[in-house]
Amino acid sequence: MAGRDLRSALSFNGRCGRISRDQRINEQIRAREVRLIDEKGEQLGIIPLAEALRIARERGLDLVEVASQAQPVVCRLMDYGRYKYEMAKREREARRHQKIQEIKEVKLRVNIDDHDFEVKARNAMRFLKDGDKVKATIMFRGREITHPELGLRVLERLTEYVQEVGQVEQPPRVEGRNMVMMLAPKAQKGSSGSRSKPAEAQGG
Repeated sequence: MAGRDLRSALSFNGRCGRISRDQRINEQIRAREVRLIDEKGEQLGIIPLAEALRIARERGLDLVEVASQAQPVVCRLMDYGRYKYEMAKREREARRHQKIQEIKEVKLRVNIDDHDFEVKARNAMRFLKDGDKVKATIMFRGREITHPELGLRVLERLTEYVQEVGQVEQPPRVEGRNMVMMLAPKAQKGSSGSRSKPAEAQGG
């Protein structure tokens, strides 16, 4: 038997190990004899499959094939139902805590007053603190489009307002009659990974 297979089987445990979904258990195992490892990780030697199944039944456990490529195959005694329950629980918890990063949007105008600006900027701060990206859009009216520097001033002001929690990911650019800038959250120490979801939401 390959030493690597045996070491892997011996290091397996129901709390941190992982069994593939098509792993054979109990009567599904086809080998005539197996190298048996008990629920504590101790080797019980190479024994006939029928004997291994008998031991599993006596202990109220399942016989699980953990190294099918080994010669002979390696099987382990464990509570397979409990193992599957714990793994499903861990996967649910991981999905629950995984942050889905969205793209929120705040819309501003070149002549926005201080109160409206504060509302929009606070929304942007909240979105960034929640781990989402922010699409800041300046909407030009009439001949305002001929003075893009006015829009740049508003976006620079917004960037300064959120600088503690956010940073510019895409600098301002003109799109039709709008000017758009993308802000992203600053990396937080100890934060978990996130997945991007290309969804936009109206802010404030």
